[in-house]
Amino acid sequence: MSNKVKIGISIGDVNGIGLEVILKTLANNSILDYCTPIVYGHTKVVSYHRKALGLTDFNFNVVTSASLANPKKANLINCWEEDVKIEIGVSTEIGGKYALLSLEKATEDLVNGEIDALVTAPINKFNIQSETFKFPGHTEYLQERSGSKDVLMFLISEDLRVGVVTGHIPLKDVASTITKDMIVQKLKMINESLKKDFWIEKPKIAVLGLNPHAGDNGLLGSEERDIIMPAIEEAFDKGIICFGPYPADGFFGNSTYKQFDAVLAMYHDQGLVPFKSIAFSTGVNYTAGLKFVRTSPDHGTGYDIAGKNVADPTSFIEALFAATHIVKNRREQEQLLNNQLRSGGKIIETASDVKDDAN
Repeated sequence: MSNKVKIGISIGDVNGIGLEVILKTLANNSILDYCTPIVYGHTKVVSYHRKALGLTDFNFNVVTSASLANPKKANLINCWEEDVKIEIGVSTEIGGKYALLSLEKATEDLVNGEIDALVTAPINKFNIQSETFKFPGHTEYLQERSGSKDVLMFLISEDLRVGVVTGHIPLKDVASTITKDMIVQKLKMINESLKKDFWIEKPKIAVLGLNPHAGDNGLLGSEERDIIMPAIEEAFDKGIICFGPYPADGFFGNSTYKQFDAVLAMYHDQGLVPFKSIAFSTGVNYTAGLKFVRTSPDHGTGYDIAGKNVADPTSFIEALFAATHIVKNRREQEQLLNNQLRSGGKIIETASDVKDDAN
């Protein structure tokens, strides 16, 4: 049996660029040196996109379950039987329906341990809504399916990692939602993920302010003084190396982020706008805090360029590699701990130890 990491891939909206970046990625056979990809979709939908891209020499190995995946091939599981009407570049109810069928089957296999990680191609957060999907996005859906109490939207690249305290909520609700305990919890999650998933022994985390100029000593808002600073102090006392709050504009403008292993932003756009400006083509959205590994490219459905064979697959490739590396890092850490337990030696401090100590 192959020990290669099995990566499940949900296809996202069939009318967007999801299958284009998936196919461009998997057409490179060198990907198979790192992982065993398993796409959840349908042969006819994939064939439509494959022909549009002119990838006539590329074919999937069609299997009925992830357990039958060939580690030397790109694999495909058919998730439905009927024909699907494809309208490239258009948001349709059909696009949402089949994006959800792909996601549901892939997530089922992920939860059951049939695959080691999941990479999700972009969905349309509006047309995917249904009786079984009433979530702002992938992150919240996967949180419920995993049974995780809390998760962290963690944008990662080679040069920058950004987490957010509040995710998919209206901007008008951000200030009233943020609490000291919430910030401390997100810092714990970043700290744990950096240790467990990225093998950074002593992570250094920057915390951004909420208001312009980080409140300017209370002149422009009191959240920094009353909520954010106390959270930083509490987290630091619990062994998390964190500093701030920093004014977001100057922090990114003068590249202060390069001095840290990660950054905690207070809300979605405060973190994602600079991240995508700095690392758009190579950025990856990683959901930390789940019981399993999930990544995605950091772009959307790209309706405006769908079907034009111009979508850049770099972010999707990076998402595939990130999922593979994180699974391998977790495996190595688990093996290291098991070896130490068997040998009766002292167990080194792990991410879970840090979490327990912090509690």
